[in-house]
Amino acid sequence: MTTKRAQLGIIFLTILIDMIGFGIVIPVLPLYAEHYGATAQQNGLLVAVFSLAQFLFAPLWGKVSDRVGRKPVLFVSILGSAIGFLLMGTAGALWMLFVARVIDGAAGGNIGTAQAYIADISTPEERARAMGLIGAAFGLGFMFGPAIGGLMSWKFGYQSPMLLAAGLALANAFLVLAILPESLPADRRGIQRRSSIFEVLQHCNRRVYLSVTAIYFFLTTGFSMMTFVYALFVSHRFGIGTLGTGNLLALVGLIGVVIQGGLIGRLVKRCGEARLATSGALILAASLFALPLATGLGTLVLYSAGVAVGNSLLMPTLTSLASRSVDGHWQGRALGLLQSGGALARWVGPAVGGCLLALDVSRHAAVYARTPLWLGSALVAFAWALTLLLPRKTAIAPLPADEPTTA
Repeated sequence: MTTKRAQLGIIFLTILIDMIGFGIVIPVLPLYAEHYGATAQQNGLLVAVFSLAQFLFAPLWGKVSDRVGRKPVLFVSILGSAIGFLLMGTAGALWMLFVARVIDGAAGGNIGTAQAYIADISTPEERARAMGLIGAAFGLGFMFGPAIGGLMSWKFGYQSPMLLAAGLALANAFLVLAILPESLPADRRGIQRRSSIFEVLQHCNRRVYLSVTAIYFFLTTGFSMMTFVYALFVSHRFGIGTLGTGNLLALVGLIGVVIQGGLIGRLVKRCGEARLATSGALILAASLFALPLATGLGTLVLYSAGVAVGNSLLMPTLTSLASRSVDGHWQGRALGLLQSGGALARWVGPAVGGCLLALDVSRHAAVYARTPLWLGSALVAFAWALTLLLPRKTAIAPLPADEPTTA
């Protein structure tokens, strides 16, 4: 029988492989699209369409995982990502990149399902630390993925990182199929088969869950504006290509690994989740505001590191707060709904950011990408204000798995 520690290790490895594949395309995709003549608005839509598809499908994946189990959903969604990456790597025109992004986004139910998997096998007291494993996998993926993608595109062209990502996703899908045990017991599947996804609000601490969802939406909208423009920003402002961009993002990923993989558990015990979320939002807002003011490589690295610190303090604490506010039978749907809100934000952010970036393109190079980055900072600042409404207690009383609550 697989132990809880082994299960966490397998899900960590699963998400790590997945995020390496995802991270590979980050420094490459905007420049790859420009290669096919994409404008600033089209580049924004290319990033946004992935998240729009994810927004539409994430609640469905969460609901299906509550009915049939986590493992089948993880397998199918990761396999879909492999198909999307393969199409990206063989694309011969801009429209094919759009189709590939839609497929990849529609298949992207694996993060919310992985979070539900961790919630299944961890106690409420362990959850922030356990969710930090996903953050650590994100960090490692963003450390190795962009570096690999930047190096490969520099050596072999824009298509090569996409093909490697397809291979990694395919290997990941069969890794899940072969060795990952199911986390959701048979007697907990199929609960409320005919219920609406929005009935999750009847099975949670509404104040905490709705507050976290709103915070998650606004900070993700602002953060996604930065992730969309970052490769273009460092290229047009500082002349840094895909190799250098990959190395910068690798540094961001390393910071994420240190905080989310090693420090988050101790920080939660000392400060509490709500206070960490407040601190992280403040650091992130200030760093996004400072990025366009960078005057050289040193300040660019410093402000990028600030973005990494703020984001690393926010994501696992918010996910833990959301998970602990929902009763046990509804974990998949609750976290799927949270991820759906994040996907909507990642659609809005790049779509709006692309329009704002177009305003800066025609101006002096020194202000390139300033408008979307500053709006992103303002949205994260609003999310910071909302974190002040979260309960300051270190812990939220766990909800029962056999009775719903409307507290």
